[in-house]
Amino acid sequence: MSSIELTPSQKKILRALTNLHKESEDAIKGEDIADQVDRNPGTIRNQMQSLKALQLVEGVPGPKGGYKPTASAYEALEIQQMDEPAAVPMQHEGEPVDDTIIEEIDLSSVHHPELCRAEIHIQGALGDIHENDAVTVGPTPLSKLVIEGTVDGKDDTNNILILRIDDMIAPAEEPAH
Repeated sequence: MSSIELTPSQKKILRALTNLHKESEDAIKGEDIADQVDRNPGTIRNQMQSLKALQLVEGVPGPKGGYKPTASAYEALEIQQMDEPAAVPMQHEGEPVDDTIIEEIDLSSVHHPELCRAEIHIQGALGDIHENDAVTVGPTPLSKLVIEGTVDGKDDTNNILILRIDDMIAPAEEPAH
């Protein structure tokens, strides 16, 4: 658990940086981060100074320069870095979503008789996904769980989609004998 307390704005900017860096591995320009979080590039530069002071970001000078997240950035955001994470497919409005990693699926309010929700923790950009969009996650590697739902909300700061579950499929395993 990280001991660094970040403001929601710092978290959102750092999350955008880690998402963009995952896609390209190059230094990320402040303007690209600003576009992702819908903020002014000057605001991003100011925030990056404080994130550099916390040793969460390193600046890369020069024309191909920008910012790169440090290992501490991933710890502060509680993002697990793996060389070969298990692939869990995600579809948005029937189309595959690339460049995302499903970190975790939390089922909430399963006790409610009519309304069941799932929190989908994601590494990757969520900008194109909006409330009431159809999202399918799965099958998961082990249980082959597939969740189909409608976006009920979105937490951009923590990269979480909240789905109203429309259908959940978990095929039963055939007996081994």
